[in-house]
Amino acid sequence: MKTSRSSLREVAAVFLRLGVIGFGGPAAHIALMRQELVARKHWLSDEHFLDILGATNLIPGPNSTEVAIHIGAVRAGWRGLVAGACFILPAMLIVMGFAWAYTAYGSTPEIRWLLYGIKPVIIAVVLQALFGLARPAAKNLLLVALGVAVFALYLAGVNELLLLFGGPALVLLIVGGRRLAPRLRSAVVALPLALPALAVALSNPVAKPADYSSGTLFLTFLKIGSVLYGSGYVLLAFLRNDFVVRLHWLTDQQLLDAVAVGQVTPGPVFTTATFIGFVLGGVPGALLATLAIFLPSFVFVALLQPLLPRLRSSTLTAPLLDAVNVAALGLMAGVTVTLARDAIVDAPTALVATAAAVSLIGFRANSAVVIAGGALFGIVYRAVI
Repeated sequence: MKTSRSSLREVAAVFLRLGVIGFGGPAAHIALMRQELVARKHWLSDEHFLDILGATNLIPGPNSTEVAIHIGAVRAGWRGLVAGACFILPAMLIVMGFAWAYTAYGSTPEIRWLLYGIKPVIIAVVLQALFGLARPAAKNLLLVALGVAVFALYLAGVNELLLLFGGPALVLLIVGGRRLAPRLRSAVVALPLALPALAVALSNPVAKPADYSSGTLFLTFLKIGSVLYGSGYVLLAFLRNDFVVRLHWLTDQQLLDAVAVGQVTPGPVFTTATFIGFVLGGVPGALLATLAIFLPSFVFVALLQPLLPRLRSSTLTAPLLDAVNVAALGLMAGVTVTLARDAIVDAPTALVATAAAVSLIGFRANSAVVIAGGALFGIVYRAVI
């Protein structure tokens, strides 16, 4: 497709803004993208958005960043991959600021009251996206049952990778019938087990260099970005195994501080790498670590993007893609419940969440404005009490 400079500027501007207001983790990021790019700007349909979401759940790396990269490519051709860089940039700069304060003063700036007002709004943003995406995703009773089952099993503590890969594989078995069953049974068992096993194998302790090395830093984060599936807790396990246990470059407390900054700042949680890189090697280390952990996502999406239309048009893989879409929504709903427990902690936050939901769902308010209102509420509430 022909790429215009205006479309590139539009892509860059939108994803820079989403990177600034993208609090709340991947589920919230995806919800913001859906409201901005599907509901408001009509860049793509809910069905196309769901296909992108489902497909990016099948590859390693930060899902919301990969969705951004993919949408940028859809909108502006291969140059639209800049969407991912624009989504990452604000978070990287903010996290570098926190890392500078951390190294200079031994602590990070206090933003607890800002998040007090923002978190309930994020819950409303995600709910709005779930309501919008559920209808096109629930194409039949089998898919509805899968979505409900994934949601319930996630809350019961079942591994999210098993749900994401095992559930759709089971649906494909049912849809494909007996002819495909012998070939797919092994995949249903092997795929959910092989990916975590690969990740563990690649992150096993090896040599333990005594001194900091930018090459080792780059390759370690490149490895993590290439194989990591799952939540922030999985990222924590990878980081601890490499930087605390294997390399001895960080203490457990430093690692927890890095993960905390990655979670409370807007944008991808993977910018935890930016913090670690800055602590270990200053600005060059921060830039190198950020590049390394996100680079695989750009490669994976560039490879996946031309295949997505074929996946949708194939009679074999289309049901699988539908099932992955529904499983991803089930996981997203489960994550929302978990987030809500942390965000809605008292009557004021419940009131903020309700007001945000009414504004977003009932009046289709701009999510950026509503998030800013939540932040202002948190600041004012802190000043008053």
